[in-house]
Amino acid sequence: MIETPHANRLHIALFGKRNSGKSSLINALTGQDTALVSDTPGTTTDPVSKAMEIHGIGPCLFIDTPGFDDEGALGKERVERTLRTVERTDIALLLCGGDASAEEPNLTEELHWLEQLKAKQIPTLLILNKCDVRRDPQHLVRRIKEMLGEEPLLVSAKEGAGMEQVRQAILQKLPEDFGAQSIIGMLASAGDLVLLVMPQDIQAPKGRLILPQVQTLRELLDKKCLVMSCTTDCLPATLQALAARPPKLIITDSQVFRTVYEQKPVESLLTSFSVLFAGYKGDIRYYAESAAAIESLTEASHVLIAEACTHAPLSEDIGRVKLPRLLRKRVGERLSIDIVAGTDFPQDLSGYDLIIHCGACMFNRKYVLSRIERAKTQRVPMTNYGVAIAYLNGILNKIAW
Repeated sequence: MIETPHANRLHIALFGKRNSGKSSLINALTGQDTALVSDTPGTTTDPVSKAMEIHGIGPCLFIDTPGFDDEGALGKERVERTLRTVERTDIALLLCGGDASAEEPNLTEELHWLEQLKAKQIPTLLILNKCDVRRDPQHLVRRIKEMLGEEPLLVSAKEGAGMEQVRQAILQKLPEDFGAQSIIGMLASAGDLVLLVMPQDIQAPKGRLILPQVQTLRELLDKKCLVMSCTTDCLPATLQALAARPPKLIITDSQVFRTVYEQKPVESLLTSFSVLFAGYKGDIRYYAESAAAIESLTEASHVLIAEACTHAPLSEDIGRVKLPRLLRKRVGERLSIDIVAGTDFPQDLSGYDLIIHCGACMFNRKYVLSRIERAKTQRVPMTNYGVAIAYLNGILNKIAW
């Protein structure tokens, strides 16, 4: 449970007014003091994530958000952060009614947030918490159903009442395709020989593999594939050792695409970790179509490179150094390139002619798809590192995905 990457977990976010019991509900669902609880409104000041394993659901990431009725300049900023949480939410728990002391709570804000969640096609559970201290909870249930169109689950996080009902409702709301995505897809199956070409450069800390390599290797083992690996400089010797049985599939780091392509056996399929993650996390077809926008770039164009990771710049960083170098070699030295990392992805993309995203191994699929949708809505082509590098090397139509 602890080893499951956050990006592979079901993201369950809790939304509601201050003091509606979001933090208490997380604690009740997880059976631990996961979130800080206080009677003082506004205790949760930033979205807080907690990885847990819930019986019947599996590995989850609960996200506790600040109240969306927060006030003042700082409160407005907190609400903005809560709004950004929506983009990575797989299932939303919307707590209705706010503080239990309110005689006749105003549900206008809950309706507004429910509409936003539905617009983004996020499965949402309505919950009325603190039923143990509300004067007439059934009256509120009727009010919520009348105004929001759905009947809320009646729970008491403090007493632990209704938690099994919530767990079952989460299971029913689970997106049909959640967890169904495969990194390898149909490119390899049991008994196939797969060669991984993994240059251990400055981006791979000593003694470790990077996450896409680890996850790909694990899936290949689960598929009962025969796996062999080597660094780029050992590729000729490795292929010679495999001369009697060339690999069915070769997976390489995108930055050595051309080197591996020129040496691979004719019968071996070739792809990269980044290309595989383009399909696993995003929309590989859209990425491939968008790569053609590279052809129309000029020195007056503006490109955005987006990294999921936040790290100190490295001397040969693929996103900050190598990819810009390839683009400027193709287009011209005055090509304008912006680089963002982590969650710093602009809302307004209209000033860009192309977006190039990393493999996004650190993001869940929901979040990546929300970025793609934003790009599509604003009619900005968006591709990813591996697809862009394959295009720049003239081999996009010759690799597998």
